[in-house]
Amino acid sequence: MKRNWFVTVLFSFIMCATLLGCNQNEGESTANEKLSVVTSFYPMYEFTQQVAGDRADVSLMVSAGEDAHHYEPSAQDVAGVNEAEVLVYSSEEMEHWVESLLNTVENDDLVIVRTADGVDLVNTEGSDHDHDHEDEENQEAIGNINIQGVADHYHTGDMIGLTAELDEDVEYDHWHWYTRESADEEWATVPDQGGPEFEYEASGESFELRAVLFDGEHNEYAASEPVEIVIDDHDGDDHDHSEEEHDHNHGEEGGHDHEHGQDEESGQDNENGTGTIEIAGLADHYHTGDVVTLVAQLDENIEYDHWHWFTRESEDEQWEVVSGQQTDHFEYETTGESFEVKAVLYDNDHNTYAESEPVSIIIDDHESHDPHIWLDPVLAQEQVNVIRDALIEADPDGKEIYEENAEAFNEELQALDEEYQAKLGDAENRAFVVQHQAFGYLANRYNLEQIAIGGLSTEVEPSPSRIAEIANLVEEHDVPVIYYQQGANSAIAETVATETGTETAAMYDLEVLSEELQAEDLGYVDAMRQNLEALQLSVQ
Repeated sequence: MKRNWFVTVLFSFIMCATLLGCNQNEGESTANEKLSVVTSFYPMYEFTQQVAGDRADVSLMVSAGEDAHHYEPSAQDVAGVNEAEVLVYSSEEMEHWVESLLNTVENDDLVIVRTADGVDLVNTEGSDHDHDHEDEENQEAIGNINIQGVADHYHTGDMIGLTAELDEDVEYDHWHWYTRESADEEWATVPDQGGPEFEYEASGESFELRAVLFDGEHNEYAASEPVEIVIDDHDGDDHDHSEEEHDHNHGEEGGHDHEHGQDEESGQDNENGTGTIEIAGLADHYHTGDVVTLVAQLDENIEYDHWHWFTRESEDEQWEVVSGQQTDHFEYETTGESFEVKAVLYDNDHNTYAESEPVSIIIDDHESHDPHIWLDPVLAQEQVNVIRDALIEADPDGKEIYEENAEAFNEELQALDEEYQAKLGDAENRAFVVQHQAFGYLANRYNLEQIAIGGLSTEVEPSPSRIAEIANLVEEHDVPVIYYQQGANSAIAETVATETGTETAAMYDLEVLSEELQAEDLGYVDAMRQNLEALQLSVQ
């Protein structure tokens, strides 16, 4: 009897100890479970990590080398956000894909953090160089220009060769040519036409043309009256031109039909097409007025050099040949709409030899709102505060930790702001030239002038006329340095620097988590201090 009693008591003691241990382990597991936070791109990750410390598990969606503007969330990303407690992003102007991501996610408990809610996005483009000279055209012209060489009509594919003649001798040589299809439309700058000579391939539609000469201050000095360029293909009839009358049609068997027959106009592959063309120099996006500079690269050495470039605004439209683009280089000033472009190389019989895949030229003016708010150390503090409040909402028990961490990081950001003020405040030259229009908020904060050379590729050497335009810009603003994004190819930068008599330097826009940041274990504050050192080469 005593033995049974002893066994019962021992068994009860063991059960109690077991249950107590389970409860203790469960409590420890709950205490060690971290807040799950997903962030969009690098600055959001850095700011969130600084505030969260060890209390949260912070992950980054847009990883090293990827572009935050046009990132496409994967199925794994969607699954991660579905399991997360907090999602942190900057704004729809920066991360265009967030809205579609949130429409896919099924997570009713998710705390969504839009850090731009603490900041008023503004248009910072006022200090940028306007390549279309809109303001310049409003100046009253002094001289008169006559356009010589206009024919009574042209056919599609004809080369239009004209000359702008001024009624006096002047030292100015800054020319622009403008076209429009009708008097109801705005004038558009014709790319790669930087002198008094105009060469342009007729593309099928009649248009008006004018020439403008600008003085040393980029004011309109002289302008021509509009002239009409009439394209008349005689309703598809070859008009029975003989070679003596019109050397534009080489006959149906001779190969090149300057009316661009179905094969050449559409750029479709035929049985002779064998080569492969890759297009280099494509940027993730462009702004209106940027000059898109591309090059078509063939995977073999051949003697053919008859190139055409085609564009279309969507897959539902026909390809149209781009006038004045007859080499492997493409240089084109954007007008505000995204489009596709492809290159086609023809053989000596004018059959398609090789054709590239279409590439998308994405025009993103950020709806006139600059999204790069994180590059202003003061506005970055506002973003940190928004993140702090969201983490407290998701994890009230961590309130004290989040507040302490946010305060400490904001003190670093405030010290960074004071460094910028101290080193840039007394500078006489306050202009700086950048490749990518990303530093508008930084310029506004410290009373600087950002001048953007829109569309300048770091992969493709610009044409002589483009380099001349950049050289004029450098001379006008007396800038010693052209800035490129950190991590960009430096070879073309060095070419431009040599041709324009400038130096080059790199600046972090922090849109991408660069290899340099990772390799050197640099954070946001480190990168911004390097930006300050680089800026002092121009702002001094």
